[in-house]
Order: sequence, then structure tokens, then C-alpha cells
Amino acid sequence: MTYLIHGATGAQGAPVVAALTAAGLVVTAAVRAPNSYEGPGAAVAVDFTDTASLTDAYRGVEGVFVHLPIGSPAQQLAAATAVADAAEVSRPARVVVSTSGYTLEDPESPLAVLVRRLEEANISTAVVQPRLYLENLLLPFVVGPVKERGVLSYPIRTDYAVSWSSHLDVADVVVGLLQDSSVTGIVGVGALPGLLGDDLAQSFAAHLGQPVSFESSDPDQFGKSLVLLIGPGAEPVVDSYKWRATQPDEAIGEATSAQRRLGISPRSVTEWLGQMGV
Repeated sequence: MTYLIHGATGAQGAPVVAALTAAGLVVTAAVRAPNSYEGPGAAVAVDFTDTASLTDAYRGVEGVFVHLPIGSPAQQLAAATAVADAAEVSRPARVVVSTSGYTLEDPESPLAVLVRRLEEANISTAVVQPRLYLENLLLPFVVGPVKERGVLSYPIRTDYAVSWSSHLDVADVVVGLLQDSSVTGIVGVGALPGLLGDDLAQSFAAHLGQPVSFESSDPDQFGKSLVLLIGPGAEPVVDSYKWRATQPDEAIGEATSAQRRLGISPRSVTEWLGQMGV
């Protein structure tokens, strides 16, 4: 049985490839340039704008892990349509979709369109729904002040509880879902109950052995630092934090959590920090 992983060299796909390989499963990396792929398993060339390449890649595989590429809504919709078209023809046994931290609340969003079409095609589908990624805290301008001044500054309110998770946690859930087709629909990934900024600071303090306090920062100021790292792509990220300022919290539902549906719990923040070698 072969599992095809989109973005196998990226932040989301690479941990899934590693987890599947550790479980003794066969992996195919769906990448743009197979000749440059150096990870486990074989590699196949795919392009989200080329339905034919996706169709060929999906044919005969046991499962597919997919997350939409970063881009404009129109670009993401085109990718969602191409994936759905390909899946309808090639009929993979299982598809696991990551929302990449977004939600399915808008029925016309590219994510919602993709999931709806897969379900309408009677393809076994599960949707992994993380919230905020702990890896965000490793941005140089975030983790730097933690170590240097004992201040964790991040653009969420002090009372904003989040079901934080790492890419490693998401990978654990994806591997579980690829192997267990009895679980369909949404599976939330992250801490329960949600964590406040002070909880994150205390975890850093315990790991680093020094006092750390949390500070709520301005999304626009956060964006100015982020744009220096990733360029214009920072704008939608800033908008997402402005949206968060209007929400009561960002915790996953217990009934649809990976803890309840798969028996898989996320790492503690302190455990994750240790694994990342912070």
C-alpha cells in the first residue's frame, strides 16, 4: 500500500512522510521536481494546475494527504477543483485534507468546495483541522525576545484560548486517519482545553529554566516583522490575527477532537520544545 503526500518537502508534508516511514509504510512524495527529492520513498511530479498529473499520481494509491497551496482565493479554488477532478477519476481509497489552520465555515471557500466534492464522489474523506501552529513561536522575532528578555510577544489577546498544535501533532493524526478509514469528517487537532498566552510563557519558562512572561502584541507590528521574512504573503496572515481579535477563542470541539475520535493527544508545549531543540 502506497500513500501519496503533497508538499512532502514542506512544513506540513515532511512530518507526515517521516511519520509514515517510521510506521513502516510506503510513501510517494508528490513534488514539482522529483529529481531534487532526497527524502524517503519514491517521488512523482505533480502540479496543482495540471489535473492530468494529479490523476496519474492518485491512481492506485491507498491514501492521499493534501493541503491547498498558499495563493489567492482564485488560485486555491483552481487547485481544489483540480484535486477533486483527479480524485473523481482515479478513485484513491482514502483522502485526508488539512485545513492548514482555516475553517470550513464558508461553504464557497476552496477548502469547503474540495471537501464537498470528495464527499459527493463517495471517496472516504477526513478533514484535519488544526488551529494555530506552535512552529509560529519559532519565528526569529518571536523566540529571540523569549530567550533574550524573557518576553513572549504574540498578536493574540491575553484571554484568547487556542488549541495550539505542532506539525508533528498533525502528522500523527494524519497517519492515523490514513490507516483508519472508519473515521470521516472533521477531526480537530490541538490542546484541550485551549492554552492562553500565559500558558505558553510558562512552558517556555519551564523548558529554558528562566522567567518568561506573555505580552499581547499588535497584528500590524507583527506583520511588519513578518514581511521582512516572507514578503507580501504576510498580509493575509495579519488579516487572520485581526479576525482573531473579534473571536472569543480558538479551541477545537471535544466531540470532534483527535483525542476523542482517534485516541491521539498532542504533545505538551514543553515536550515539543524539547523535540525541536529550542
